Amino acid sequence: MDPVTFRTARMETGKLIIDIPPDQRGGVMRWLRSKKDRDYDLTIKEHRKKRSLDANAYFWELVGQLADALRITPKEIYRQAIQNIGGNYEIIPIKAEAADKFKEAWEKNGLGWPCVDIGASKIPGYRNLKAYYGSSTYDTRQMSLLIDHIVQDCKAVGIDTRSKEELDSILSAWQ
Repeated sequence: MDPVTFRTARMETGKLIIDIPPDQRGGVMRWLRSKKDRDYDLTIKEHRKKRSLDANAYFWELVGQLADALRITPKEIYRQAIQNIGGNYEIIPIKAEAADKFKEAWEKNGLGWPCVDIGASKIPGYRNLKAYYGSSTYDTRQMSLLIDHIVQDCKAVGIDTRSKEELDSILSAWQ
């Protein structure tokens, strides 16, 4: 079943009552008619709109131009930009002998998931790793910061960028 987005819910006599919006009731009814007599899992999380494809495309366009101007790879530009956004990482103390394996596994999550050894932990025999979350997990604020960072870097090397109004417009489509 596709995810259901709703705004209101309440408890009545121990039952969860969810007000399903009219445009989503058909999918819920199809699921109810076809469900089997077994247990199901329900996960509820705050709804986030998907990233605007325009914002994402513009970000990658700028990354490409900046990489070309600086004569380094887009991967290097992207991974460095990820590390300049706040609130997008965990500090993980890990046994020294497991650090390389963890780093390798973490970075398999994607291009924007760098994991950096930041030195010895105060726990004997441990290293501290800074494991960054990729931009696919970013909220609007974080994506705004990421694009702003790339825009500033582009301006610094003379690359034309969209106006503040145009940037606000593509980011608002994501909110």
